[in-house]
Amino acid sequence: MTSTSSLAETLQLPQEVQDLLFREARTANSFSDEPVGEEQIQAIYDLVKWAPTSMNTQPLRALVIRSEEGKQRLLPHMSEGNRAKTASAPVTVVLAADTDFHENLPKTFPHKPDAKDLFAGDESGREGFARLNSLLQVGYFIIGVRAAGLAAGPMTGFDAAGVDKEFFADRNWKSLVVINVGKPGDNPWFDRLPRLDYDEVVETV
Repeated sequence: MTSTSSLAETLQLPQEVQDLLFREARTANSFSDEPVGEEQIQAIYDLVKWAPTSMNTQPLRALVIRSEEGKQRLLPHMSEGNRAKTASAPVTVVLAADTDFHENLPKTFPHKPDAKDLFAGDESGREGFARLNSLLQVGYFIIGVRAAGLAAGPMTGFDAAGVDKEFFADRNWKSLVVINVGKPGDNPWFDRLPRLDYDEVVETV
């Protein structure tokens, strides 16, 4: 098996950047009280928006929760094991799929004037399409958080229907992932778990 350092040399990014975004990045389970500014969230989105999506639909939507009132509305919908760390995070972001993404197609896919009409009247099809493409953007969001020098704590342990009713009752957003964002706190990391090797994952034909 080729060493990590040798593989790193084949990539264009400097190894320290590779380590920041991938090898040394961890899922944080506790957070300090250092604030996360609005400009940092804007800078993260400025990277995330370049994620590839089918027909440039960009269906990901984000609800940034930083107020105590917002946290108290969210916490009852989190699984018990995720509540304390969510309460301690300076910012929590609910990432959702907008099933009405097609309304933006005249702007995001302007060279095909009838693109919006392809999705109109097919709410079920739009939801599946929105979820798949939003999840591509979720991956970019996690990398964006790491690029900002912050830790991301993505969670799927929550009542999605409850979150949707609480926050998105007036719009067609479907929550996918809740991500705590901030600087790591005390004992933030669980032990690193093994990753599958290249030969266990990749097949060439």
